[in-house]
Amino acid sequence: MASKIALVTGANKGLGYETVKALLQSDKPYHVYLGSRSVELGQKAAQQLRTECVDLSNTVEHLQLDLTDDESISNAYNTVNAKHGRLDVLINNAGLTKDLEGLRGQVTQRESLLGSYNVNVAGTHTLTYTMMPLLLKSSDARILFVSGLGSFVDARAGKIPLPANLQPGWPKSELEFETVGYRCSKVALNMLMLDYHWKLQADGVKVWAVLPGFLATDLGDARDWAIEQGAKHPSVGGLLMRDVVEGKRDHHVGCLIDRDGLHEY
Repeated sequence: MASKIALVTGANKGLGYETVKALLQSDKPYHVYLGSRSVELGQKAAQQLRTECVDLSNTVEHLQLDLTDDESISNAYNTVNAKHGRLDVLINNAGLTKDLEGLRGQVTQRESLLGSYNVNVAGTHTLTYTMMPLLLKSSDARILFVSGLGSFVDARAGKIPLPANLQPGWPKSELEFETVGYRCSKVALNMLMLDYHWKLQADGVKVWAVLPGFLATDLGDARDWAIEQGAKHPSVGGLLMRDVVEGKRDHHVGCLIDRDGLHEY
């Protein structure tokens, strides 16, 4: 059986790394592109995975990929096309938040929000659009958009990470953690997923937005805080991604999903 060709963005650490690892450990054949902006960190991560998965037949290869750089995206397309001529799985995991920098005054509020949108929405869309000709050459193409904190239902119910002692006045000096730009970008990402889902109906491409759960990653330099709040190891999310890739959530195509089933927008 020929290996499925998969690309995971933002994969030199955290959820992306664990997603690549989960695919490498599968009993199904994969060649996985580990996408990362930094060549050095990406190559180091790929080598670490080869060490951790030394007895496995699946393979991993670093792919330089900066979602803010159209030339980098074009080069990534050319690499995959030249070597394989198709792409079976695209996992849009790369994400960015500058909310804490905005909270601390290290960047402007505009820069804070645009930072998230540039990577999480515009960059993800540009990569997906660019890779589409390769995905359409697959007999079972799958696109996963990694969502998070972007549910209107949750936000309306007050499920926003805010302290309980907010006082009158502005700015809110009690805030020690901020997610507004990230949350807004993930709402937009959910819409992006739905747009691709409906546009690709005639092509048979399966598309999801996946909530990996509250994980202890380095996103926003908040790993220690997340651990204190009970976040799970990123490998939990990696296994969920693999389940989606391997058909265990095909009954939820075109939906926002989590480990337990459907999640309301």
